[in-house]
Amino acid sequence: MTAHFRLRTELSGTMQQAFDLSRSIDAHLGSMADTGEQAVGGVTSGLIGLGETVTWRAKHFGVPWTMTSRITAFEEPHRFTDEQVSGPFRTFRHVHLFEPLERPMGTARTIMLDDVTFAAPFGPLGVVAEHVALTRHLRRLIESRNRWLAAALRQAQ
Repeated sequence: MTAHFRLRTELSGTMQQAFDLSRSIDAHLGSMADTGEQAVGGVTSGLIGLGETVTWRAKHFGVPWTMTSRITAFEEPHRFTDEQVSGPFRTFRHVHLFEPLERPMGTARTIMLDDVTFAAPFGPLGVVAEHVALTRHLRRLIESRNRWLAAALRQAQ
């Protein structure tokens, strides 16, 4: 059993700007400052690319955890995918999609879609956790991250 959700966020700026900010380790750290998240291995700053990994350390639900993700697909500036290599989930996959949004007067706008699929460990207990808490928690984290990215892109305009 897996959980899935999809988010749609409208951003100021070009697809390339949104794409690059979304794969920026530094932007991720800024957007997750409330969790105390740190990049502790692999690519720990700058832009992450195809085949590269990053190891994150954070505390969620009062529990410290470590997760290593690899960029498994990369089509600049249209999409990239990160997948858990090791960490707290049985599986975790986050597809980041970018589409241009036509606006009058040449104002660049981008639609960013986050497609997240994951499965918790622990069999039936994990399925309950997915439905009771994990999906809502992950959705809120990514919504918060997206608000941070949107504000950063507005400020850069």
